[in-house]
Amino acid sequence: MFTGIIEEIGEVVAVEPRGDSAVLTLAAERITDDLTHGASIAVNGVCLTVVGWDGEGRVRIDFDVMGETLKRSSLGALGPGSTVNLERATRADARLDGHIVQGHVDGTGVVVSRTPGDAWESVRFGLPAELARFVAEKGSIAVDGVSLTVSAVGDDWFEVGLIPETLRATTLGTKQPGDPVNLEIDVLAKYVARLMGTK
Repeated sequence: MFTGIIEEIGEVVAVEPRGDSAVLTLAAERITDDLTHGASIAVNGVCLTVVGWDGEGRVRIDFDVMGETLKRSSLGALGPGSTVNLERATRADARLDGHIVQGHVDGTGVVVSRTPGDAWESVRFGLPAELARFVAEKGSIAVDGVSLTVSAVGDDWFEVGLIPETLRATTLGTKQPGDPVNLEIDVLAKYVARLMGTK
């Protein structure tokens, strides 16, 4: 489980195709002090398993990525030099500063527009209709792994406000209209829909 509070922006070093999967290699510094084989790290909101690492300081970390993950998330569009949001799995005794994020991406969306404010930005994202009904004003959503509060919704879009810290500390500060993003809707909405007999 994750909280959607990004710890570090990492960089893609390599993407090595392996049939219907790939090995994704990232460079990172801050999240590497307690790496273990099999540890879970959210990469742009996708929960991936550490399968190896090398180096000190700026460590290269390897992840196996299944074809299904590459197809259903924006990870398939990454290449060397791409930047990614990174978060280690949360500890049971840690504060839950964001919201419950599973690292199970529900689909991809796209940046539609950015509107600067005095000290923040309003960003509109487009999303598939099948996900839009799960997004509520003042509700939570994870965009590329970042825990955000929804400020407005439409039939095929939602908006969030990004404060300076979010703009600085995550890749959302550099996303431009047309860029893809990973979306994870609030897990509570999914369970309520299931209990109500809808999909």
